[in-house]
Amino acid sequence: MKPGQPSVLPSGEGETGCVASPDSSPDSGLCRRGFVLLGVGTLLAGCSAGAHPVATPTSRSSSAAPPSAAPSSPAVHSSSPTPSPLPQVAVWRPSPNDVDPRVKSVAVAAVLRMVAGRRTAVEVVDAQYGGILTASASVLVVTRSWTRGRDGVVRPGGATYDVRLVRNGSWRVTEVHPSHPGPPARWLGAAARRVLRHHRIDLPPAARADVASGQVHDSVLEAMLTLARDVAVGVSVVRSGHPTHVFGTSRLSDHPQGRAFDTWRIDGHAVVDARTPRRVVVGYMEALAGLGSSNVGGPYLLGGAPQWFSDATHHDHVHAGFAG
Repeated sequence: MKPGQPSVLPSGEGETGCVASPDSSPDSGLCRRGFVLLGVGTLLAGCSAGAHPVATPTSRSSSAAPPSAAPSSPAVHSSSPTPSPLPQVAVWRPSPNDVDPRVKSVAVAAVLRMVAGRRTAVEVVDAQYGGILTASASVLVVTRSWTRGRDGVVRPGGATYDVRLVRNGSWRVTEVHPSHPGPPARWLGAAARRVLRHHRIDLPPAARADVASGQVHDSVLEAMLTLARDVAVGVSVVRSGHPTHVFGTSRLSDHPQGRAFDTWRIDGHAVVDARTPRRVVVGYMEALAGLGSSNVGGPYLLGGAPQWFSDATHHDHVHAGFAG
């Protein structure tokens, strides 16, 4: 999905964004309970399951340095290995060309408070809309992370978080749903294996786990592979971490069914960036339609429904859905 006070009505194409209601099915790709917050940052309920556990935030304040040993004291050599350092990550900021930069900043801040800490570094790959209306929104915060275990070893991870917000004067987070891709499949088809190996298909952790789970349709995988012959494909969301329903409607999204993917960057150009040439995005959208996508959404309206659509939700990414 891709491309003041936003006022956006859900498009008729079925991918204006989606809301995972509390009665979502276990196969929705979202945590069943998620995290419920009252006010920004007040955590009330935890996720019951997820492929990427959420670390409890820890204080960033450093403790006082230990006193120096007396000059006459013998040197003490520890047999414990030196813990691996966490990587330095860039600070994420919304594009000034965004529909509503503030709502994304609030959503990202909520995720970082929940996940980042002294033992966990979090990189925000992208924050895109799952849906945005006048007084409510879904922001999909795509992350990579690195966590240092008790053994000192740093292990990579990451998740995509569906952050729900409401606005009454200012934006306030109400829920956060982490992605739940499921375990890797025992056997993967050729297309999935090629996508996972392809150097021009950039998959963030949740999207990579989606493909590895074997739950992504070949039509999606083949489209990625064909596109990657000509451009570098920056995928944001595939299956997990996306809302179950089109935002503000009761229509099921193609994403949790493994029949859609979103692109936030094309050949290094962010779709939301005002400096990205229109021809880059339009050419990509036209290529998707030529590859059989029955539902192409983005920042530009290229044709009529049901194949083409554009709205504020898709101002920041390109959505491609496939019928089968």
